[in-house]
Amino acid sequence: MIRETRFLISRKQFAVDLSTLTTDTDSTAYLTAVWYRRRRGVTVACIGHLWDIQDPLPQDAAEFLQRHDDGRHGGTCHSRWDGDSYWGTGTLADQEEHLAILRPMLADYPTIPDGYDGWYTFQPRR
Repeated sequence: MIRETRFLISRKQFAVDLSTLTTDTDSTAYLTAVWYRRRRGVTVACIGHLWDIQDPLPQDAAEFLQRHDDGRHGGTCHSRWDGDSYWGTGTLADQEEHLAILRPMLADYPTIPDGYDGWYTFQPRR
């Protein structure tokens, strides 16, 4: 992935929590991410994860991001907030945790929430 210093929603950028790298035995690595998108003309804040099959498995989030170059799937969304309505998966505790991030994120658009690093994109530099 390519790290950029300026946010542009058209670049489909992600901010990631570098402390959340997890891996499976099938060579899949995951990293928690947040992002903004437009849905039906409305800006929404999303939280979920980025994933990639990497063999060998990455040792840290920096290695994961450096090697993650296939953006066909984008991020897997777990929760989305548009300022009025919420869509999400998981337990009620998960939903409350996600809303605690998404509400202030959308209210302070286009800031990066505390604990996240960004902006990363799959799109080549212009």
